[in-house]
Amino acid sequence: MLNLIPKPVSVTPAAGHFTLTPAAKIIVPPGAEDLLAIGRMLSNWIEETTGLAIPAQFGDAAPPEGNIHLREGAADAALGAEGYRLTVSPRGVQIEAPHKAGVFYGAQTLRQMLFHAGGTRIPSVKIHDTPRFRWRGAMLDVARHFFGVAEVKRYLDLLAAYKMNVLHLHLSDDQGWRIEIKSWPNLSAHGGQTAVGGDAGGFYTQVQYAELVAYAQERQITIVPEIDLPGHTNAALASYPELNCNGTAPGLYTGMEVGFSSLCIQKEITYRFVDEVLGEIAALTPGAYLHVGGDEAKATPKADYLRFMARVAEIVAAHGKTMVAWEEAAQCDLAPETVLQYWADIEHAKTAAQKGHPMILSPASRAYLDIKYDAGTPLGLTWAGTVDTERAYTWDPASEVPGLPEARILGVEAPLWSETLRTMADVEFMAFPRLIGIAEIGWSPALGRDWDEYRQRLAVEGLRLQRWGVNFYRDPGVNWR
Repeated sequence: MLNLIPKPVSVTPAAGHFTLTPAAKIIVPPGAEDLLAIGRMLSNWIEETTGLAIPAQFGDAAPPEGNIHLREGAADAALGAEGYRLTVSPRGVQIEAPHKAGVFYGAQTLRQMLFHAGGTRIPSVKIHDTPRFRWRGAMLDVARHFFGVAEVKRYLDLLAAYKMNVLHLHLSDDQGWRIEIKSWPNLSAHGGQTAVGGDAGGFYTQVQYAELVAYAQERQITIVPEIDLPGHTNAALASYPELNCNGTAPGLYTGMEVGFSSLCIQKEITYRFVDEVLGEIAALTPGAYLHVGGDEAKATPKADYLRFMARVAEIVAAHGKTMVAWEEAAQCDLAPETVLQYWADIEHAKTAAQKGHPMILSPASRAYLDIKYDAGTPLGLTWAGTVDTERAYTWDPASEVPGLPEARILGVEAPLWSETLRTMADVEFMAFPRLIGIAEIGWSPALGRDWDEYRQRLAVEGLRLQRWGVNFYRDPGVNWR
């Protein structure tokens, strides 16, 4: 049990063991279609892990022994929206939760237990588990370099394995525009052509984006799209001259510098552009949030920035979404429910805390996955120092921002900016194993968290990463198996 990541809240060993046999079934209550879908995923995971083809099907609440039972609404309501209870006994396995998300997470725990058991026999145990934070996220920058649908789906699968529930997609930047907007088609047709270093660009059609959203939902992950405004907008400015104050479109950009671009704050067409772009994305996104960036707007005078962000907030609200923005937006007069994301400037973060905003914590010196592990790492950047696996794990969100009570911490997020990352293998190398530690920070209690204990579990977890073919970094601080 010590090898489970994220570490559960409560693990109580019991006598005996359960052996999964070819005659076993995954049983869900009649008519529970959502649970049947989870059962089918669990069936695939079991076959991947053990070679046994265990079918998922509707069945009686008290079927013959030797099966795996999934039940929703049958556990302690105090487990909340994502908690679960997993019971393994010689008679079978039960996963119960108040809601389907908890059933899914319990199934992930069982999947991990079977792998680490090395076969079909797992010890009897009772696990009660519920997450510490409700936002357990990762951000993938598909703007600096583009990653296709299949690559994003792989990332979603890896996030789901560690009970992460948010994928923040950074869909626009100076180097590329990555989502089709039907009312502004040149954004993707022209602005989507390039990437850092002159590499090939790309974009998601609206059908492809909807496919990613649905794939994520099946894995209990919410996609939060980001259109970065008013800076980081060269791809948009290059696509439409009228968005520029001088009416002239700049060339496409393939460099790595930031802070030089800005929408024209004085032009009314700018706000029509924002409204129509965010409106189309909001219609495709069932989640509650739209991320509007707001960071590093160095080319936008402060008074213009404040005025612009206030209007953007109204637009987001009009489309029925909650606005998320980077920490710089703490300077603005925004509704208290606006979510701000801390990444580097502690003064902005303290201002956000003073104003009562809920916050996502992504401190670059701990949680940025594009920062090098050490000076010799072949990929990544060093502006925030270096972040090895231990440093990414040994911090606590509750003590990160002075004056921010834990009740207003939505959770944690690990951003991965892609200036130096050209392939999915590059993404995996920089994300893993650090992302696993961020997942545990988001899910598990802080009490008792210990690097020496965790790195033993992580060393064993490396075997699963190898099984999945993940190109992870073998941090020398971990004694990999």
